[in-house]
Amino acid sequence: MSIKSDNRHLYLQVIDRIKQDIEKGIYKEKEQLPSEFDLAKILGVSRATLREALRILEEENVIIRRHGVGTFVNAKPLFTSGIEQLISVTNMIVQVGMKPGTKFLSSDTLNATEEDVRRFDCGQDEKIVVIERVRTANGEPVVYCVDKVPHNIMPETFSHDGESLFNILDETAQRRITYAVAEIEPIGYHERISSILECDPETALLVLKQMHYDEMDEPILYSVNYFRADKFSFHVLRKRV
Repeated sequence: MSIKSDNRHLYLQVIDRIKQDIEKGIYKEKEQLPSEFDLAKILGVSRATLREALRILEEENVIIRRHGVGTFVNAKPLFTSGIEQLISVTNMIVQVGMKPGTKFLSSDTLNATEEDVRRFDCGQDEKIVVIERVRTANGEPVVYCVDKVPHNIMPETFSHDGESLFNILDETAQRRITYAVAEIEPIGYHERISSILECDPETALLVLKQMHYDEMDEPILYSVNYFRADKFSFHVLRKRV
């Protein structure tokens, strides 16, 4: 069935139609769409109109175009969260009914770097605990995490069996995280991390860098989390002022 005119630009109608077909299961996740020639013919539009629609759909992460191969339907993110909500990775996974897990890669106590001194407002002789982990959902790797905590805050009884650093700091160290200052940026394929997360070459990563503060406004946890963009989606509520 071809596109019917409804006084909107044709490419907008094409975008809606392709999204509807995906919702109906006509085109399934990770399934290849028909060629541009065939799809334009199916929709009854020019290839120029179709290309503009596909360009926008790619920007919205609805589809992904693989050079020399074709156009595919992107998998829907399993986890969505407002970036203004401070929630642990563990709870994000639990909220969608999946089982969180952790693969520990390393844990070291190192001398504070210049950046650590600035972030934690600590002395140069301060020791920092650096923890490298992969978080899993039902056994599938979804987030690569690097966390830094001042050694004098990290509980001596810290165990790698614990899932959430939020809970460990709250329940064992009596340091409750109340807010964080965050920045997020998308990156392409990362040679080491994408491999650890078992990503396809075209799967992007969302890097979330956060400094967490306790009730006394003291910085107690700095984290850099690499989220699989095909599994996670973040949004933010903005209000007019």
